Amino acid sequence: MELLTVRLMASTSVLSLVQECASAFEYDLPAVDGDSKMVEKLTDFWCVNDIYTFENIGFTNTVGQTKYLACADCERGPVGWHSLETRKSFVALSRVRHL
Repeated sequence: MELLTVRLMASTSVLSLVQECASAFEYDLPAVDGDSKMVEKLTDFWCVNDIYTFENIGFTNTVGQTKYLACADCERGPVGWHSLETRKSFVALSRVRHL
């Protein structure tokens, strides 16, 4: 699987790595560019508190209390999700490339 590069407009200080409670924090994210019924259980994410931090991320239509994150350039994804309840976005580390 080719990883996408997610560009953020601020330094990594705006991110917090969510892994200290990895066993308690799992999320079933739909497969990349695949069947929407296929999911992958992921545990490591970047947490982004402000959606305007992203430079090249698009948001899907709302599904429940969630919007999925996709590359705004090529529309591949999902690379994470945005919670409408907490207003936080979570980017799956296994789905993006870090530069």
